[in-house]
Amino acid sequence: MTPQPLLALDQLACGYQGQAVVQGLDLTLHAGDIGCLLGASGCGKTTTLRAIAGFEPVHDGQVVLGAEVISRAGYTLAPEKRRIGMVFQDYALFPHLSVADNVAFGIRQHPRQAAVVAEMLELVNLPGLDNRYPHELSGGQQQRVALARALAPQPQLLLLDEPFSNLDVELRRRLSQEVRSILKHRGTSAILVTHDQEEAFSVSDKVGVFQQGRLEQWDTPYNLYHHPRTPFVAGFIGQGYFLRGTLNTAHSVHTELGELHTPTAYPWAPGSAVNVLLRPDSIVHAPDGPLKARITAKCFQGANTLYHLRLDSGCQVEALLPSRLDAQPGETVGIRVAAEHLVLFAA
Repeated sequence: MTPQPLLALDQLACGYQGQAVVQGLDLTLHAGDIGCLLGASGCGKTTTLRAIAGFEPVHDGQVVLGAEVISRAGYTLAPEKRRIGMVFQDYALFPHLSVADNVAFGIRQHPRQAAVVAEMLELVNLPGLDNRYPHELSGGQQQRVALARALAPQPQLLLLDEPFSNLDVELRRRLSQEVRSILKHRGTSAILVTHDQEEAFSVSDKVGVFQQGRLEQWDTPYNLYHHPRTPFVAGFIGQGYFLRGTLNTAHSVHTELGELHTPTAYPWAPGSAVNVLLRPDSIVHAPDGPLKARITAKCFQGANTLYHLRLDSGCQVEALLPSRLDAQPGETVGIRVAAEHLVLFAA
């Protein structure tokens, strides 16, 4: 028996000043899971988050938390009655309150307030900082205080709006993993908004890819990468790009990179024009291979280097190769396709 979702968005439409930004959105999140809304600026992910929080009215459809409808057209349950915690992009800490008082803000009537504050500070690895003020903390410490404050009232759902965007790359990577561990340890369900794919994939159980106010796919990070359902998702996730090909059989396609095979059976007739999804890690170095490409540009990335390549036919591809190769623009290298399965779309 499938468990009831904790959060359900049913044909949700919402926006600002009567203008629909998000339309026809269906999404479910189960208890204990961490979801992420991923997309470029202006795609509707933050608008969706604000509608879940109760900050924006719903034009159509509904938001259900637990068994309760908390938003629908003409009705919005007040944000403070939703048992939803919120961590903002700028942390929104009270500058005149100490760390302990910031954490205690939402539990001022709690009979064990001091004990809960101490527990929360221990949870976010900030013991002993009770009497400091926000301006005396680093950005990472401020984010931890904001998280502790949001978790103290034991919300049913936690919402995080670009929570790591103000931090440097290494700190945001480390803190995002800490936040995931904390939420999983407590069994807290959460929805995160970000435009950073690495962050979305490393933190979340489910990720929703948005485009112009519509949810293209709500799925696991693995399925988004390996089984994208739309050309947009395929191109958006993981530096994907397309190569034109012609279907030979249900399991093979002819391209400028040669005959490519896949275990997946595609239903189109032989001779159909298709677009083949390739990623830079689908191309490997093959010094003795018959397929040659000229390097037009390269981008060193540490363990790997991203090469931009041009075939004799003029076709351009990208390859992510071990950085020990250290080939230079203008050189010719041998390559081959090493994809275990192919994703094809009708051209």
